[in-house]
Amino acid sequence: MLSKGKVLLSSFPVNGSFYVGVYQGTLSDFDVVIKYRQKENGRWGRLRTPKHIHWAIDILIKQHQEDGETSRLLDFLIDTWENHISPWNSESEREAFLNEQNLMNEVNAEADNYPALANKGEYSVKFLILLAKLLMAQEKTNRHDAYMFGNLLRQLRNHDNIFRIVSTATFH
Repeated sequence: MLSKGKVLLSSFPVNGSFYVGVYQGTLSDFDVVIKYRQKENGRWGRLRTPKHIHWAIDILIKQHQEDGETSRLLDFLIDTWENHISPWNSESEREAFLNEQNLMNEVNAEADNYPALANKGEYSVKFLILLAKLLMAQEKTNRHDAYMFGNLLRQLRNHDNIFRIVSTATFH
């Protein structure tokens, strides 16, 4: 999966239904651009840039269907945001994080902790965890004072009103 004019740094197949590509970005030395394709009706869709609103809506759907399990997932993601994702300060740090085998092994093991969410919503738990980790690292690398992703996770976890969640997820 290639994006015209972009240098592919790493790629991640997820469940045969998603393909995530990580490309060199332009905002900082270690910036990345994340793109994905989703297989629908046996065909790969167009290459898309994930938006926070996409996964936030999926979390809301999962919350409606399995609130307890979704709360556990959000607690895990909040802990990951606060304690386990650091900005990349070197090429070697970025390469180590984007190692396909290591990152997918982590994501697969973590996703196994949320079996009740397996068939809920649009996105698989594996895809959401992978996407969240990539977006967290991207945001923290480009802004040392990053907070938006963490705020959105906490708003979802606290069942804030839908208007506040949508506003945060769409950067308003």
